Amino acid sequence: MSKKILSWPYVLWMTGFILIPLALIVYYGLTDKSGAFTLANVIAITTAEHSKALWLSLALSFGSTVICLLLAYPLAMILRNRGVGQNSFIVFIFILPMWMNFLLRTLAWQTLLEKNGVINAILSMLHLPTQSLINTSGAIILGMVYNFLPFMVLPIYNVLCKIDDDTINAARDLGANFWQTLLWVWIPLSVPGVISGITMVFVPALTTFVISSLLGGSKILLIGNVIEQEFTKGSNWHLGSGLSLVLMVFILISMAIVAKYDKNGEGSGF
Repeated sequence: MSKKILSWPYVLWMTGFILIPLALIVYYGLTDKSGAFTLANVIAITTAEHSKALWLSLALSFGSTVICLLLAYPLAMILRNRGVGQNSFIVFIFILPMWMNFLLRTLAWQTLLEKNGVINAILSMLHLPTQSLINTSGAIILGMVYNFLPFMVLPIYNVLCKIDDDTINAARDLGANFWQTLLWVWIPLSVPGVISGITMVFVPALTTFVISSLLGGSKILLIGNVIEQEFTKGSNWHLGSGLSLVLMVFILISMAIVAKYDKNGEGSGF
C-alpha cells in the first residue's frame, strides 16, 4: 500500500503534463472554432504548403538520422573495444553538450555559420573563398546532427557493451573476418540499440522548429515551424493541433517499431 502511495506523485504528474495536454490537442485537432467535430484540420496536411513542409521535414530528418547512424556506430564500437567504461571521461564528453541549453547550442552554430561568422572569418584569413552556409538545408542538417548525435551514440554503445567478448572470439575462431563479424554478429546483436537510436534522433528531428528557425531562417519552413506559427502567430489552435495529430502518427509508428525490436529495453540508455 505504501508503494502505491509513493506512485501517486508520478501519476499526478503524468495526468497534468501528459494526458491532459494530449487530450486538449486531440480535442482542438478534431473540432472547429464552434466546437463541432471536423476532420478538416487533419486533412489540411494535404494542402500544397503543408505537404511540402512535411515532406521536407521527413527528408531532412531522414538525412540527419542516417548521418548520425554512420557517425555513431563506428564511434560506439571504438569506445566499446577500447574498454571505455560508462562512467569514463570520454563518455562524459559526449553527454556534456546535452547539459547545455538546446537553444544556446543552436545559437552557437548560427554564430559559426553566418556570413560574417567565425568560419568565414577564418577562411578569409587563410585567403580562401567564403561559404554561404546559413539559411540552407545543409545548415539545418548540421544542427540536427550536432544536437541529436549523443542520442544515437549512447543507445548503440549501451548495447555493444552487453555483447560478450566470447561471442566475438568464437566468430573469429570460425574464420570470420572483420566485415563478416560486423555483418553477422555485431549488427544483429545491436539492433535494439540501433532502432532506439534511430527513433531518438528521427522523432525530435521531425518535430523540431528551433533549429530550422535559427539555421534555416524564414526561407525554409518545416512542419514544426508551420505548427508553431499556427499556435503563436495565427492563433489557430485547431489547425495547429490537427497538424500535430499527423506528426503523432509518425511518433506512434516509431514507438511501435521500438517495442517490436527492443522488447527488453536494451537500447534505452544507461
